[in-house]
Amino acid sequence: MQTSTPVHSAASGNRLLFRFLLVAGIMYLGWFFGYEQWLAHDGRLDSALCTQITRASVAVLRTVGFAATVSPTYASLVLMNGQPSVIVGTPCNGLVLYALFGGFVLAFPGPWQRKLWFIPLGIALIWCLNVVRVAALAINQHYAHESLDFNHHYTFLFVVYGFIFGLWMLWARRLALPASPPLPLHPPTDAPGA
Repeated sequence: MQTSTPVHSAASGNRLLFRFLLVAGIMYLGWFFGYEQWLAHDGRLDSALCTQITRASVAVLRTVGFAATVSPTYASLVLMNGQPSVIVGTPCNGLVLYALFGGFVLAFPGPWQRKLWFIPLGIALIWCLNVVRVAALAINQHYAHESLDFNHHYTFLFVVYGFIFGLWMLWARRLALPASPPLPLHPPTDAPGA
């Protein structure tokens, strides 16, 4: 006797893929019209994020003993020992990373209760990683400026996107699955008593 499980499973998989693509497409349009056509041109959100990342990175550097400050004339410039070190520009403020991470989790099927805490937690972790990245780039510029360009464009790009991929995998493999009922302590016995 044949069962219809493979056909049902394939139909369910196609429905989930269609849902993912539909939600991702809607979110892309929202990003395009909300950010690219309005917020990016306004510039205040990007400027605030750049300033925030700069200040947090300087705080990290000062905590570990470096003479770091924010430039008094340019709020997105990290100074090390009074010398220009790293400028946090719009592409490096993390906004696109937050949107990519949150968009994937929103589009991927899974319980909303978990999405409500996983997305903010993931964004906070990505923000922390970005702060550490900027601080590390400032140290890199100060001690080995010849490798700064390579580390900025390749090393840290690999680390940050690898981290985000790891969060996505955690979501897709562990947290997006519905909670399974607890297993019984003793397996049921079907054998008649002795």
